[in-house]
Amino acid sequence: MKDGAIRIEAASYAVAGGREILSGIDLHLTEARIGIVGRNGSGKTTLLRLMAGLIAPVQGRVTVGGADPGDRRAMLAKVGILFQNPDHQILFPTVEEELGFGLRQMGRTKGEVAATVAARLTAEGRAHWAGLSTQALSHGQKQYLCLLAVLMMGPATILLDEPFAALDVPTKLRLSRRLAELPQRLVIISHDPATVSGCDRVIWLEGGRVAADGTPTEVLPRFEAEMARLGVQDDANCGDGTGAAFFLGPADTAAVRSGSC
Repeated sequence: MKDGAIRIEAASYAVAGGREILSGIDLHLTEARIGIVGRNGSGKTTLLRLMAGLIAPVQGRVTVGGADPGDRRAMLAKVGILFQNPDHQILFPTVEEELGFGLRQMGRTKGEVAATVAARLTAEGRAHWAGLSTQALSHGQKQYLCLLAVLMMGPATILLDEPFAALDVPTKLRLSRRLAELPQRLVIISHDPATVSGCDRVIWLEGGRVAADGTPTEVLPRFEAEMARLGVQDDANCGDGTGAAFFLGPADTAAVRSGSC
């Protein structure tokens, strides 16, 4: 794994009007596989966006490999991000253009970009994707394309926001196997404890603060017990008198292109 530890020091973030989303976050991330869990609205995606340099803390400091993540050009080889919805990430009409974008940002020549893209597609067993329209791909294929676009720059760390959302089981398994093979540090947001159960470290966010931080066996049982308690509480408080709970999936986060995919 390349050097590129993520350090977050007393970081807070608030939206217009002063509503605080994250408060006093202190983390030093060096492990190979890091999971972040929490309820919807707990600040998980905001924390990931801070690490990626898409937003800046209103207080505190974030560094990736000692550099400011807000410097997108410097970050191309340090951190990449895979958003929950690939349609919010794909910019170009063809697969080759999409894969070559980051390399062009890094100053590679047209010939170098074309050769590197062709080599990557061949290595991934997807040479037949060359020239395809990005809109001709399925949701799972688009997600894989975004991963390949991130890998083109060889970042030390890859940030993943609910990477398996909306994927069918076979596609989820294929993507999971590919991620497991990667030498990069992975920071994975998930609402599903099973997704992060194999991580080296799990961080539980609650109300914009770190509620627990440790190994999966230390953190996940506490997280699941709290979610079960809240679920029972929600059932008891349902206003229709039936005890039925209504669950809405998290809305896709519209994302500003980071320059890494």
